[in-house]
Amino acid sequence: MASVLRRLALGVLFVVGASAVPDLGPFAGFPLASPAFADDDDGGDDDGGGDDGGGGSGGGNGGGRGGGRDDDRDDGGAFPIFRDLFDRDPPPAAPRRARRAAPQPPRPAYAPAELVAIGSAEDLAAAEGLGFIIIADEEIVLVGSRLARLRVPAGLTLAAARQRLVAARPAVAVDLNHYYRPEAEPGCADDPCLARSLIGWPRDGVLSAATPRIGLIDTGINLAHEALKDRKIDLTSLSDAPRDPSSKVHGTAIAALLVGASGSRTPGLLPAAELVAVDAFHHERGDDRSDAYDLVRALNIVAAKDVDVINLSLAGPDNEVLRRAVAAIAERDLMMVAAAGNDGPNADPIYPAAYPDVTVATAVDRQYRPYRRAGRGEHIDFAAPGVDVWTAASISGARPLTGTSFAAPFVTAAIAHLRAGSPELKRADVKQALAATVEDLGEPGRDPIFGWGLLRLDRLDPAAGSPPVLGVPIEGGVIRPTATGIPLH
Repeated sequence: MASVLRRLALGVLFVVGASAVPDLGPFAGFPLASPAFADDDDGGDDDGGGDDGGGGSGGGNGGGRGGGRDDDRDDGGAFPIFRDLFDRDPPPAAPRRARRAAPQPPRPAYAPAELVAIGSAEDLAAAEGLGFIIIADEEIVLVGSRLARLRVPAGLTLAAARQRLVAARPAVAVDLNHYYRPEAEPGCADDPCLARSLIGWPRDGVLSAATPRIGLIDTGINLAHEALKDRKIDLTSLSDAPRDPSSKVHGTAIAALLVGASGSRTPGLLPAAELVAVDAFHHERGDDRSDAYDLVRALNIVAAKDVDVINLSLAGPDNEVLRRAVAAIAERDLMMVAAAGNDGPNADPIYPAAYPDVTVATAVDRQYRPYRRAGRGEHIDFAAPGVDVWTAASISGARPLTGTSFAAPFVTAAIAHLRAGSPELKRADVKQALAATVEDLGEPGRDPIFGWGLLRLDRLDPAAGSPPVLGVPIEGGVIRPTATGIPLH
């Protein structure tokens, strides 16, 4: 009987509505539903976080009403069968799940169906005879050979194609055409300041009368930015017509750190320096990337322009062709500074940082703590500011940025200053001079987190224009200052 009555009452309510029923015979005088109940049921604005007492917003009743029921429907009236039907608490609302961003596909590590090779004209002719197609090639003075992008023969995997070419031409350096990317992370906007104060760098960047010449391989640069107007910047772009040009976010930030105008919001470390920059990147599917082919071309351009040091705030995998180009740079006694990478402390070393002839910069914050995502390893050389570093935004103005990319320019600028003032210094001399004056932040001597320690210009060069410290032998992995050296503090 109770079941029949419930169905009858529900049918009347749903068809004509409770307010449209003047008389329900035996049910007259019994409250059927209240507006408050209906409001609670649809999970409206009353739910979730009101100031009402009782059970609170997190209770089983799903809102700020508390745990009790409204008084006008307390006991279901004289007909108790309606108590369960109309006078029970609404079921708790299903928790709302935060909308998650759609997962991004992994970024490709190399160009599909391509190899990159360094060899003679005869080697490339032989490659064509093996079924390879030369997509692009040019003479690279740096290595004394030709550099080529090769389309692999149809039906061959990249590994099989590489093996075929190496077997036929053993002298050829050949590898996948790996991608390399800027090493940057989003920064915070709290308390921006000039990170140079952490390492004793003068605010105006005036160190001596010498004018360094710095090489930079990065993305595009906004030459119209207020920090870079009238700066001495020679910019070459390698992006060709079929590909979208790279963004100018990363390159503008690095360029401003190095040579930004001293009177701007983002003064550079060496505003009087000349910057020889190559945009070796292109934009594809939301991703700024370069490849081994373009990186070697860029190194060839910069090395030919008599720079003191090259900044490489980028990262990617080991590559035989890139390794050969880096070794050729080192043979010219030209220094390269690379970012340690942002893949985390347990990640494998990244390149070009892990090549033996490259000086590697890692990042610390203003409390001298290591950047949480910085790469680690025995190849790390120096620490420098790299967390919330104040530098130029891509279009106008400035913002703080984070990443080992932004630590590298500090080391690059220090090397450029030393070599411009004392061109006779060899790579080993420069590294010893820097290592002798760092602030040791980790285990005594060199360690895989901070390298030799935090770069300190005030210890390296207390009087502007004075000669650098030399004669600092490295014994058993620990810097030992000589009588002419600057003691460590």
